[in-house]
Amino acid sequence: MTAAFVLGINMFIAGIFAVAFGVVAATNRTARGAKWVALGYSLAIGNVALEFLLSQTSDPTVVGIGIFLIVLLAMTFCLVGVAHHYRVEPPWFAVAAIWGFTILATPVIFTLPYASPLRAILYQFPYFAAQSLFAFVILRSGRRQALDLLLLVLQVVAALIYLSKPLIGFLAGTATAPQGYMATTYAAISQSLAAVTLVMLGLVLLLVMMRDTAAEMMARSETDALSGLLNRRGFEDRADRALAQTLRSGGPAVLVTADLDRFKAINDSYGHAAGDSVIAEFARVLGETAPDKAMVGRLGGEEFAVFIVGANLADGRAYAETVRAAFAAISVDGIDHAVSASFGAAQLMPGDTLFELARRADTALYRAKAGGRNQVRVALNEMPPAPPPAIEISR
Repeated sequence: MTAAFVLGINMFIAGIFAVAFGVVAATNRTARGAKWVALGYSLAIGNVALEFLLSQTSDPTVVGIGIFLIVLLAMTFCLVGVAHHYRVEPPWFAVAAIWGFTILATPVIFTLPYASPLRAILYQFPYFAAQSLFAFVILRSGRRQALDLLLLVLQVVAALIYLSKPLIGFLAGTATAPQGYMATTYAAISQSLAAVTLVMLGLVLLLVMMRDTAAEMMARSETDALSGLLNRRGFEDRADRALAQTLRSGGPAVLVTADLDRFKAINDSYGHAAGDSVIAEFARVLGETAPDKAMVGRLGGEEFAVFIVGANLADGRAYAETVRAAFAAISVDGIDHAVSASFGAAQLMPGDTLFELARRADTALYRAKAGGRNQVRVALNEMPPAPPPAIEISR
């Protein structure tokens, strides 16, 4: 009765997670893999129903094979879902190898005596191998946040549980026939372990998906759709935090602001589609040329900004000159003349806020515009003083 009670709990748990992952899949298209995991947990419900049926049937072979294969199929669906979520190609070759072994081993397993240790080992091995693939997928993804590491550890623990079941069966004793499985101590232990595994893996995986969904929603809310760069909100939020950390550490940083030259005339003469192409091309050059950890944003319209930590004013000017020259050499579809941009650069000073730093960079940008456009200017008060002229002493 104890094993039957735990089995009922397992069915309830599988149903809850099937619904939970199904809701995640239905309400969020970016939740990669949730539908596969929901399908896997749904199959687990059917498997539990077959476990109850097993004790009532006179010929348990067909039901037993169904249970054996459905559990592995449910694990395969969940594995595909986890791989999709972690943006890793499912290990199809390994999955095919496990299924090949399972199909070949099934006739042997179900002709061996029910209490045979070899039967138990052959029965649990595909589950152990499939569960190990979950850990492989997570490792391959390169994700190392706390929840990912916890899920990795739990997958390893779950794999070891499958590996230990033949030993548990040997120590606790098993039934001599499948119909007697539910009355054994081994069944109670096995189903209890399954319940704990279902809850742990389901909850942590659900938390991982919710975390990543929230992160993707935040990224979308901070990303400019046309340019693919940070929007004003995203840029200011990240640059503010980076600026504060840089001030605490005492390191250098520079802000480069940019503005497309005669952008209104481009829109008026060639249309907004051509203007969008100019913005997209300029954003591409800004992003491709920027250092790895630079924050690159489109502040609105034709205005852009780049905050570079670890760079001084000379570095900022060199970066802006590189972008200016590369962009001026680009031919934009639909526009029959060269396009250009103007730049201003300012270095982070002690006590600066992002507003003050941006004001100085914008002042330099305005001077670049007033000076003829398609050029780079730096904040005047941050330029190194010119060396004093050499004085020749007559002898």
